[in-house]
Amino acid sequence: MDCAKFKPETIGLGVTDRCCIGTNICEWDGTLRGVRTEPIFVQKVFDATLVNLQALSTINNVIFTPNLGRGASIVRILDIRCRRFFNPDNINDPRNLLVEPETDLSGGQFVKDDKGRTLEVIGPDGFKSEKIIFVDTSECDEEGKGTPVFGTQKVRISGNVIVEIDAVVQTSTNRRRNVTLKANVPITPVELTNFFELCVPSVFNSAFFPRFAEFCNVLCETRLATNNITRDIRINPETGEVRVDLIIAICISCEKKIVVPVQLCVLSTGFVQISPEVSPICTTFPTLFPRQIDENSVDPNKPCPRPRLSLESDELFED
Repeated sequence: MDCAKFKPETIGLGVTDRCCIGTNICEWDGTLRGVRTEPIFVQKVFDATLVNLQALSTINNVIFTPNLGRGASIVRILDIRCRRFFNPDNINDPRNLLVEPETDLSGGQFVKDDKGRTLEVIGPDGFKSEKIIFVDTSECDEEGKGTPVFGTQKVRISGNVIVEIDAVVQTSTNRRRNVTLKANVPITPVELTNFFELCVPSVFNSAFFPRFAEFCNVLCETRLATNNITRDIRINPETGEVRVDLIIAICISCEKKIVVPVQLCVLSTGFVQISPEVSPICTTFPTLFPRQIDENSVDPNKPCPRPRLSLESDELFED
């Protein structure tokens, strides 16, 4: 009997439900009876552009773990995966795969403070990720159009990626088993350049200056350097140490936006309330958000609170 094909269905160390699904706290019965208008204070995107960039990095003699043992060999590669490295215990870890965009404008400028530092404001991500832009928009304001600005962006990439290789390994006793090899691989720092154009609304006909926001995301793809096991993978016959030559592609998407704070009127079904988990002890819990106070939400028949007696009231001195 071939033991490699024997897979008992009732025995396993893996957890079946390793992933989860989220809870959508918005509920709607599908009718328009409960829909009302609500004003919200948000940021409007006036213009945006998306740029895709890529960089290649050749890595040689990367040590993968675990060791395969004396006399082992790799018969076949099942899969090669790559993901960015991030240390949640230290956001400043130099091994974290980092994308740093740096932008210069032509036809406009970023507003600075009295010490010459670019003024940054809070963005929707909760961080100071937006820069205030000033552009002389008077000429295009007369035509009721936006004013173009041109930008040069440099994107610096540095840090590490995690590479995993699923391989079929043949041991010295000619038995085969599946092994996942893993390595934390530093990539070669690289700088990419691209150009863009954005349209800026009037800086004079608004209470707010336009803001420039940019954010990037990165992923990686990898393969064997020459797509050949015998050339790209070397195994020490004594220790079983694995060294691999790789080509790693860093894929980057960067979006740039011109945004301005605005007030919008939207259709809403009311304030969101998530169903709480039941507790056997507490009977009431505090609210997390205030109640609506507009005229459509206030109950006109709600009784007024009883008046409180003043210390100077004559009723306190009646016989």
